[in-house]
Amino acid sequence: MITSKFLWLVLQQLRKIWVRVVSFAALAILTVVMARFLSGFIPSKWTDQVGAQAVDQVLSILASSMLAVTTFSLSIAVSAFAAAASSATPRATALLQEDTTTQNVLATFLGAFLFSLLGIIALKAGYYDEPGLLVLFIATGAVLVFVVAALLRWISHLMTFGRIEDTLNRVERAASRSVKNRMERPWMGGQPRVAPPRHDGVQINAHEIGYVQYVDMKALSECAIELEAQIQLLVLPGSFAHDTRPILSIEGATPNEEQIKTLRNAISIGQQRSFDQDPRFGLIVLAEIASRALSPAVNDPGTAIDVIGRLVRVMSDWRSDAESEVIYPRVVVPSIKVSDLVEDGFRPIARDGAAMVEVQMRLQKGLTALKDLHPEGFSDPALEMSRYALERIDMVDLNDDERSVIRAVACYKETSETEQPRV
Repeated sequence: MITSKFLWLVLQQLRKIWVRVVSFAALAILTVVMARFLSGFIPSKWTDQVGAQAVDQVLSILASSMLAVTTFSLSIAVSAFAAAASSATPRATALLQEDTTTQNVLATFLGAFLFSLLGIIALKAGYYDEPGLLVLFIATGAVLVFVVAALLRWISHLMTFGRIEDTLNRVERAASRSVKNRMERPWMGGQPRVAPPRHDGVQINAHEIGYVQYVDMKALSECAIELEAQIQLLVLPGSFAHDTRPILSIEGATPNEEQIKTLRNAISIGQQRSFDQDPRFGLIVLAEIASRALSPAVNDPGTAIDVIGRLVRVMSDWRSDAESEVIYPRVVVPSIKVSDLVEDGFRPIARDGAAMVEVQMRLQKGLTALKDLHPEGFSDPALEMSRYALERIDMVDLNDDERSVIRAVACYKETSETEQPRV
């Protein structure tokens, strides 16, 4: 788990495609330059086998083909992003843009193009002697091997890239990873909140409008130690912050302007939510995909049923009784409510799929599974969501037999028959 804002920012940049492209381009330039310096290690009897004309022809073919392949591959990637946004949800395209296979393939193609282009320029300028031509030829052969491997990998990758199943897998992995990370540190290393913040605390408002993306707990703890105070975190990653909403409460001291600035900078706010520290966001994105599949324009209940199973898998890793070592005892962090997780994931499906019997049956079975897997945390939220879903089916055009089938498998009905209290 990332514990520093600096490392988090570095990770955000490393996920961008330009990092790999620049790295491969730099490697290509280095290879062209180093070919001359490595020529001193080549025996003279080897240099008669390769001439400048042979190297020039290979580099010319490589340069002309790689430019076309790079342009074509980039257009395919953009089309896949657009397809994911239209068939799934625009919030999922960020995961496709961070796909390492796509980034590596595009970077390989562009790096090969730059390598061949620089090699041709160096040849025309008379940069290489005869041993240097042999080194350049060997390097060109190695680049061709990388290009062929990248092409084969790219062809295989395109069979699934951007499809709804691929998008769902990526969102589920991101959501599951976020939930597991939070379970390792349920309160991000701080103390759990057991009482409301004190009214006499110094409240610090957000300095911009947007979503909380990352909380630097280490920076907050260091500031709290410096102030000899306790810091109450009032927002969690995923919360919407604005200039009039308090994000921190300082209890026991009054920070100066510099310390207030440091505390504000510890909480990163951006235009979109991030999967990293926000377990709820992955569930929301999965629910959005299911809602779009249930729309009259798409009419794909099978995808919604698939999403329900994925939601159960992701939420099954949640533990209401999870414990963690308190690393930052001066920082108090609120808990994520299990009811919020259930509502984020299942309410849109219960609402938009109310008229589809197969979706409602799978929804009720999914809620029952969560209740049975972790009754201490999911029992009440699952029962409440089951009741809500049953209310929704009474508001749509279903016949009595269809309603009876749904109620027969309903999570709420099963518990009400045992005379458990209504939630």
